[in-house]
Amino acid sequence: MSHPWVCATCANHYPEAESPPSTCHICADERQWVPPGGQRWTTLAELSAAGHRADIREIEPGLLGIGAAPQVAIGQRSLLVRTAEGNLLWDPSGFIDDDAVRAVREAGGLRAVSASHPHFYGSIVVWSEAFGAEILLPEVDASWLPRPSPAVRTWSGVLDVLPGVTLIQCGGHFPGSSVVHWAEGAGGAGALFTGDTIFVTPGEDRLTFVWSAPNRLPLPERDVRRVVDAVAPYAFDRIYGGWWTPVLREGAKDALRSSADRYIEFLRGEARTG
Repeated sequence: MSHPWVCATCANHYPEAESPPSTCHICADERQWVPPGGQRWTTLAELSAAGHRADIREIEPGLLGIGAAPQVAIGQRSLLVRTAEGNLLWDPSGFIDDDAVRAVREAGGLRAVSASHPHFYGSIVVWSEAFGAEILLPEVDASWLPRPSPAVRTWSGVLDVLPGVTLIQCGGHFPGSSVVHWAEGAGGAGALFTGDTIFVTPGEDRLTFVWSAPNRLPLPERDVRRVVDAVAPYAFDRIYGGWWTPVLREGAKDALRSSADRYIEFLRGEARTG
């Protein structure tokens, strides 16, 4: 039977076929990983049969979170930001079911769907097809999309998607690594959705950066500075990463600047420790 294949490690979706590809090209890259036992594949039907269900939560006014319980693969949850002129879905989970689609339909549907980087493309094509939504990908990273779609629209630099909702290409983890700036977030103080472009640390009081999280590879200084400079023109007090928690709930702009300075001290071997 022909159906889309889902990488069991990163949950990216591949084209419909009777048998899966030999490898997931996203996991074969040094920023991700292939299990020691080799490449593994699954399907949405298998995931549902195993008990996975949509996990839908109201995060703050105008912002809905959609993940999977139990989590699937990397485990990111998507964010649906709602505006009077349409909605954007960001960092879609690799799992999608009828309950997730129904929740988005009840919230006003989708104008567009996008992601911070290729590891989080997940079910992006399924979401696009369900709502006739554009898939917005940074031009430099668009070739990573495992399941081609005519709905893809590429962009570079900065893209105003909806009123008060802006995509910002920061680079770093991937050349096209991006964030969303939501002007109405955090009660009007502004919020960033950062995926893996900027990590919120467990204490919810600082931030960090990586080239590869699973392989513990740091991000070079020039790329850290590029990320910070890319978001500097925007007002924001809160940062949502790629998962339900942690969240840097206030003071995010100052925390980003001080965290970047501290990170660079370690890269240069100038950090005072102990």
